Amino acid sequence: MQIVGLTGGIGSGKSTVARLFGGLGVHWVDADDVAREVVEPGTPALARIAEHFGEGILTSEGALDRGRLRGIVFENPEERAWLERLLHPVIREELVRQLEQPSSAGASPASDEGDKYSLPYVILVSPLLLETDQHQLVDRIVVVDVPTDVQIERTMVRDTNSREQIERIIAAQMPREQRLERADAIIDNSRPMDEVASQVRELHEQFLVDFG
Repeated sequence: MQIVGLTGGIGSGKSTVARLFGGLGVHWVDADDVAREVVEPGTPALARIAEHFGEGILTSEGALDRGRLRGIVFENPEERAWLERLLHPVIREELVRQLEQPSSAGASPASDEGDKYSLPYVILVSPLLLETDQHQLVDRIVVVDVPTDVQIERTMVRDTNSREQIERIIAAQMPREQRLERADAIIDNSRPMDEVASQVRELHEQFLVDFG
């Protein structure tokens, strides 16, 4: 089973593209989902985070206050580095588990093109694919790309973060030009949705040939 890494900056539309692949029967695992799972109430990682940052980092229900944590770590590089040292290995381990055992991970949408688990590849969706050692897991890298101003506009609509905070997040990620240089394939997600879907289908058909 080959692994295709799908990445892009914040607000680029990685999940939208992943769902398009899922509609073609491709199983996919989202690193953002896994990152939430490994810090759910009762997990060792959440206990370590609460011990380090204090109980104020938790909501009244005992869950991680992700917005508060995000604000702290993007203001303090040392705290961000500590958090990454804690979480990146845990996330990577769970990603590998879910990629190798698709039935135990989130199911991709069914397709009339055959059993999704019989396809020769799966997809790892990760915003930090190239910034972490997660790129070592994949055989191909697909970058979902949009102009920076589109990233900011889409993220402001989706989240409650300020423009300044979104700009800091973008600045902390790999520069767009470097990300594109690392790509084996690029999906332009600033195009109309039918054109994006066409790009996905073409890539899917190419992967079936390459990996089949």
